[in-house]
Amino acid sequence: MSDSILQSTKKALGLESDYDAFDLDIIMFINSALATLNQVGYGPLEGFMITGPEETWADLDVQTKDMFVKQYIYGEVRVSFDPPQNSSALEAIRKKNEELLWRININREVDND
Repeated sequence: MSDSILQSTKKALGLESDYDAFDLDIIMFINSALATLNQVGYGPLEGFMITGPEETWADLDVQTKDMFVKQYIYGEVRVSFDPPQNSSALEAIRKKNEELLWRININREVDND
């Protein structure tokens, strides 16, 4: 999988990396998820955003213990960009995203202790 935040999120959504018709939408949703992560204290103090395929998970400093971050961002983008039509599936993704955000916050608090 690509280290590019945009490209790996597109792959998780089932989009080819060279198909860029929805890149602006996906970037907006990724940045929204990144802003939420910043509000719970994850990432650089000044925040982090992407503008295209150049920004990588390494730029965000996602490490092995932070794997919840990738899944959270994908889940948030999925709910905003391509939500499942089934309300039970949508609710399941939303609940998982809430759990992931809680786990990310717990990891951050443990790191700060």
